[in-house]
Amino acid sequence: MSIDIDTARRVAHLARIAVAEKDLPALAGAMSNILTFMEQLNEVDVDGVEPMTSVTPMRLKRRADVVSDGDMQKQILSNAPDAREGFFAVPKVVE
Repeated sequence: MSIDIDTARRVAHLARIAVAEKDLPALAGAMSNILTFMEQLNEVDVDGVEPMTSVTPMRLKRRADVVSDGDMQKQILSNAPDAREGFFAVPKVVE
């Protein structure tokens, strides 16, 4: 797959990255190289290969998937730096 200059310009705009017009061809080329590499990775046969969590063998810790009544508000809020009236209290971020 090849990325053209217009697509590179649009991706830079969506990512809120300022890219000069003269740098757009290089960006398009780099993006095309990334997509080409990803297409090559799709060709790799991974049948029978288990997903890895690390380069050393280990299993993910799992908990039983059971339905509980919840009702742990006090325990959950005990971890909060600031809790008021049974809720997490957070600073106002929008004026």
